[in-house]
Amino acid sequence: MIRKYYFISKFETNNINKQDRQTVIIFRNYSSNIASEELILKIKNYCKKRGNKFYLSNNIKLAIKLNLDGAYIPSFNKTNKHLAYSFKKDFNLVGSAHNLKEIRIKEKQNVSKIFLSSLFKKNNNYLGINKFKSLTKLTKRDTVALGGISNDNLKKLLLLKRFEFAGISYFE
Repeated sequence: MIRKYYFISKFETNNINKQDRQTVIIFRNYSSNIASEELILKIKNYCKKRGNKFYLSNNIKLAIKLNLDGAYIPSFNKTNKHLAYSFKKDFNLVGSAHNLKEIRIKEKQNVSKIFLSSLFKKNNNYLGINKFKSLTKLTKRDTVALGGISNDNLKKLLLLKRFEFAGISYFE
């Protein structure tokens, strides 16, 4: 079974409706500083009805307060403040990294999964298959492929024995 992580920046039911129950929805909106609790609760309740887990990006305190399934810590967030918070047993922390230094930061932040970016998308953080494979060997945490995943290269992902991936455009 392939687990997928779908990053959304706005609440659109049509795209969420296309996802199976194994897809975790991550609300990530960096254009507005503060997402309203009302909107987050609306997305949470919608995901819960559909059977999808729902994570909030870059606001662990609010994710705990609203009793979400987890939180996503982006690569640019290097703080460890959240380590003082108490989490419910099944609350998950995941985070992204682009290199070994960021992987070590995510390990110190106590994330359970590290999203390594960018596997296929040729941008500033492009890793490619070989560098991706070598970085996954440098951590004991589960790693998730992020960036540029499409139906065309999904088979390459499975050859890497990666059964989890994250993205935006794949899901739309």
